[in-house]
Amino acid sequence: MAESRMSTKKRKSGKWWKISLAIVLVLVLGVGAYGYSIYHNAKQTVEKKIHEPVQAIDTTVGKKKVKDQDPLNILLLGVDQRADDAGRSDALMVLSLDPKNDGMQLVSIPRDTRTEIVGKGFDDKINHAYAFGGTDMSINTVENLLDIELDYYVTMNMEGLSDMVDAVGGITLTNELDWVDKGYYEKGFHYAKGELELNGPQTMGYVRMRYQDPDGDFGRTKRQRQVIQAIVDKGASIASVNKVDDMIDVLGNNMKTNMDFSDMQNLLKNYNNTRKNFVSYQMQGQGTYITNSSGQDIYYLVVSEDEVEKVHNMIKKVKS
Repeated sequence: MAESRMSTKKRKSGKWWKISLAIVLVLVLGVGAYGYSIYHNAKQTVEKKIHEPVQAIDTTVGKKKVKDQDPLNILLLGVDQRADDAGRSDALMVLSLDPKNDGMQLVSIPRDTRTEIVGKGFDDKINHAYAFGGTDMSINTVENLLDIELDYYVTMNMEGLSDMVDAVGGITLTNELDWVDKGYYEKGFHYAKGELELNGPQTMGYVRMRYQDPDGDFGRTKRQRQVIQAIVDKGASIASVNKVDDMIDVLGNNMKTNMDFSDMQNLLKNYNNTRKNFVSYQMQGQGTYITNSSGQDIYYLVVSEDEVEKVHNMIKKVKS
């Protein structure tokens, strides 16, 4: 028996999964013009620390698409992983790059979305796929939900957000809501309306706040998108070799992807202009409690078939 209690649900504080987009774009779109030392450092970091193939994706297909400058779908996973825990992808995104039309589309899948966990044979929250079967199960589950083909994946340890913002020298954005941090990362910091310059910890507070926002999770998601764009723009414009080195170090400590260094070079060459036209969308659904076999009421986001088809068509349109 399901009972809708969306208005009273106090959901867990979300992690900063959308930073995955910024991280991969900063690397593949913002690095490559800073001489041999940067090239060598980036190559070594990717080959030794970042590159991690998966069984769920045949990269020979993606490599051909990159070479031919065809549209790509990349799964972005923001992972909260602790020492004695397999971790969870607190949310997931599908990034579609369309080099021929200089376009980028970002579709987010809320972490509580109820769907079949491929490989387990039962329905659960989509973010549990990572806990059950890591990146491979997450890829298979997203492909099954949206009936799409993924070409690459990127996972990011969310604790790398603060370090990345500091590595690019801070970010500047326009804040639409006046509030004071009550104890996230910068307790007492005043997020005034208007233009703000934020360091790493201040950015963490900016993307985490939810309860003081009348729009709740939707407001927080909007601020996350702001931070993504700010980091991408700042990272792509950096002219300091030292800063690029710092960015690469942050990536090496927090990122995994099945892209190898040549894939990233080709993305830099052929997909550099996709960020010119950026469109984002978040899947919509109905917050609902469903009673499980143990009598517990579990919160899920139930997404309608029409909404799933809408998102499928959005992604397929980019791929056409």
